[in-house]
Amino acid sequence: MLTPVETLMFLPGASGNTSLWKPLSERLALPAKRRFFAWPGFGGEPADRGVTGISDLGARVAAEIVAPTQLFAQSMGGIVAMLATLAKPELVRHLVLSVTSGGIDTSNLGAIDWRPEFRKHNPNLPTWFEQERWDLSARLAQIRIPVLLLWGDADPISPVAIGQRLQALLPNAELVVIPGGSHDLVDERVDDVLPHVERHLRKSAATPSAG
Repeated sequence: MLTPVETLMFLPGASGNTSLWKPLSERLALPAKRRFFAWPGFGGEPADRGVTGISDLGARVAAEIVAPTQLFAQSMGGIVAMLATLAKPELVRHLVLSVTSGGIDTSNLGAIDWRPEFRKHNPNLPTWFEQERWDLSARLAQIRIPVLLLWGDADPISPVAIGQRLQALLPNAELVVIPGGSHDLVDERVDDVLPHVERHLRKSAATPSAG
């Protein structure tokens, strides 16, 4: 059971859409504080010279984790969530990751390269955005807390094969695939996603991640 001192932290994707998780958050009847992060330079947020890559975002999120926390992350935010979890293994109790690379190499998993088109429609993005490439595969076994992987089978940006790969690398992960789900799965299909999230958060987190 969550206690009132716990926090639900919601991380957006590269769109910086802080509203993406709000329908789900509003439906979760949990006595926990909510925190919705925005990324400097994304989604209309002012840029910050102190942020020059995803590692900086991970450090900022980790610095805000000062009590038992449940992390929810979408797409690019999933890499940030992994970094924050590895940095604060004693405080992150559950992960809910939606359609994310999770910081693994996806080049052979059928994902389209969505960054050029996204850049075309968002020309003011930070320059580091297109250069970031991560492979946390060797470190994911350290994350032993319960992880819920939410995927849609109609998402060319993050195909189900990525979720399957993450499930294989994470010791305590469950993959849920929503038929017809797109990259905005957690917003568009909240009724389908909600029961899985509620069940996931009831799982024991007695074995924390190892740092």
